[in-house]
Amino acid sequence: MAQATRRRGRRARAVLAVVAAVAFGVAGCDAGGGQEPGAAASRTPSPRPTPLWDTRPGSVAAVGDSITRGFDACAVLTDCPEVSWATGDSEEVDSLAVRLLGRAGAAGRSWNYAETGARMEDLPEQIARAVRRRPELVAVMAGANDACRESVSAMTPVAEFRADFEAALRTLREALPKAQVYVASVPDLKRLWSQGRTNALGKQIWKLGICPSMLGDADAMDTAAVERRAAVQQRVEDYNEVLREVCAEDRRCRTDDGAVYAYRFGTAQLSRWDWFHPSVEGQAELAEIAYRTVTAPGP
Repeated sequence: MAQATRRRGRRARAVLAVVAAVAFGVAGCDAGGGQEPGAAASRTPSPRPTPLWDTRPGSVAAVGDSITRGFDACAVLTDCPEVSWATGDSEEVDSLAVRLLGRAGAAGRSWNYAETGARMEDLPEQIARAVRRRPELVAVMAGANDACRESVSAMTPVAEFRADFEAALRTLREALPKAQVYVASVPDLKRLWSQGRTNALGKQIWKLGICPSMLGDADAMDTAAVERRAAVQQRVEDYNEVLREVCAEDRRCRTDDGAVYAYRFGTAQLSRWDWFHPSVEGQAELAEIAYRTVTAPGP
């Protein structure tokens, strides 16, 4: 009897030990981040957040000034939108729209609302027209005419330039909150002067009124002329800083980070008529800069 009792006691203690071990194992697994059998199989991966920037937008609208209209690229004092860096269909340029959408896609899903002579104050109205097409990308190049005025004193003040650009983006956002914006920097007008002044024909065209604040008295090197050109260059740099700052406040806006301003246009990239506006080759370079910026990986 005593021996049987001892055997039953040993069995009871063994059972208790097994129960305790199981209990401890479960508790330890939970403490270490374990999970019930089958839990791993039932877990689904968290969906990746949709990126804010789409490197392949499905449609493009362009706004801005004469550069985006291809002015003086094909004929003297004439728009030539077919070679526009933004929306043209020229095979020599391979525009931003063609690179993004293909030639057939660009023909039906890209639009050019730029106007020769336009300044930043004209941008809100251009965008108001563009949003009726509901573009997924709006390409902007504006500001050169704000610096290219009759005189230095007539240049658009920086504060006004900023207010006009902000108004343009508000117009876009009110209509198309998710549209993307590519903003090209204002070219280095002083470099364009330094290249074009080597051509006698170009200087004659300049006298018709092309950017007098920079190109007037093209060969003058006196103190007043030097200071005038420096003031125009500084204003362009101020405009580009505004473009960067305002664009940075919009999560779906990208600038070229000064790439157009820094591009060293040579005579081959300038119009053979006015030696100031981009030639067909120059338009192709602008298209490459824009495409590189739009398709760069990002958030």
